[in-house]
Amino acid sequence: MVAFLTTLTLITVGVTLYVLEAQRIDQDVDRTLSQEIGEFRTFQKDGIDPKTGKRFASADRLLEVFLERNLPDENEVLHAFRDPGVTTYQGEENPVLQNSTEFADLVDQLKPIGGTQTLELGGTTYRIAVQPVKQGTSISAFVISHDVSASRSDLRGLMVTYALLSALSVILIAGLASWLAGRLLSPVRRLRDTARGITDGDLGGRLEVTGNDDLSDLQRTFNDMLDRLESAFVTQRQLLDDAGHELRSPLTVLRGHLEVLDATDPEDVAATRLLLLDEIDRMSRLVGDLLILAKARRPDFVDPHPTDVETLTFGVLERARALADRSWLLDGVARGTAALDGQRITQAMLQLADNASKHTQPGQEIGIGSRIHEGRIEFWVRDTGPGVDPDLRSNLFERFARAERDDEGFGLGLSIVNAIAAAHGGVAELDDTPVGTTIRIRLGAGVTT
Repeated sequence: MVAFLTTLTLITVGVTLYVLEAQRIDQDVDRTLSQEIGEFRTFQKDGIDPKTGKRFASADRLLEVFLERNLPDENEVLHAFRDPGVTTYQGEENPVLQNSTEFADLVDQLKPIGGTQTLELGGTTYRIAVQPVKQGTSISAFVISHDVSASRSDLRGLMVTYALLSALSVILIAGLASWLAGRLLSPVRRLRDTARGITDGDLGGRLEVTGNDDLSDLQRTFNDMLDRLESAFVTQRQLLDDAGHELRSPLTVLRGHLEVLDATDPEDVAATRLLLLDEIDRMSRLVGDLLILAKARRPDFVDPHPTDVETLTFGVLERARALADRSWLLDGVARGTAALDGQRITQAMLQLADNASKHTQPGQEIGIGSRIHEGRIEFWVRDTGPGVDPDLRSNLFERFARAERDDEGFGLGLSIVNAIAAAHGGVAELDDTPVGTTIRIRLGAGVTT
């Protein structure tokens, strides 16, 4: 396409150049002819015969003296058509024109009135100007013939040179455009090859991005898309693995009790019913937790909007008081507005508060607070329980991580807390405290007002 457009442009320029230059040459020829005719008319009106010192007595003498005194321009011949008499000329001999009956007929046609006409003869274009010289009943003529084709020969040579240079330019431009297009499209080819190399289970291929142009942005977008797809597949596989692993035990319990159920024993039926309902509740809670973790990687998992941090902290404390009979304290409160999802933060804090209540005794102290640290918002829950098992500290926020003494829950609560913190651009951390447990949520959001 580049070669075609370049060729079309060069042809258009060449044709336009030829037409304009040809018109200019024609105008120059007509201007020269008019000038020659004007000079002859002036000589005819004011000229003096050098032999007699008087005005010319005959047309023959007038034509003879004028031809002797004037030299024709390039590609031009001056003619004297005498009536009667022999036709003479001044300039280079041109037998094709001078012996042509078409030329003579054209002169005879223009003799009475004069004028300028174009004559095509043997593939050559001539411009003929005729000025009549009347003497009595006879009419002679001063004739100028200009070889227009010869005047255009330089133009034709120029156009041949232009055509050769244009052809060479098209070849060079096409080669350069092909090389440049290959360079420009190489990221697209790499993107295509990477896309072809992706299989259902392998999304590890990535493009090496260099530059800052639109194609580089496309490559980055493609890599980001692969990251999101890989994350979604990992989340999906993890959800299926977790669900399959954790639901297998409750389902086994349900099946085992149903198999040994004595349908004729009302007490056995009632006890089994209560046990099965409890297992179903546990499975429902497990499924709910897994769904929350599966949604945690979605962009709409959190809905940040300006939230008053002080009001949020007091709200968490008031809700936590209903969880258990503990000594609930406010350790501190941050004042200001931050862009965060208040419902998700409340969910995370109440999860921490619930964990704290499970690992403390009635009346023991549990503290809840918030603060602004290094321009970022922090929330925490502190308890005075036995603390975290050292063997569990390294994987505390991983899925299904729980202490051996913890026979409740599925070990997903802290994973949900960490997922909520990560969705806010932050992290959940375990503080190193001498007594009890303190888990802190450090958010990426800062106070805006």
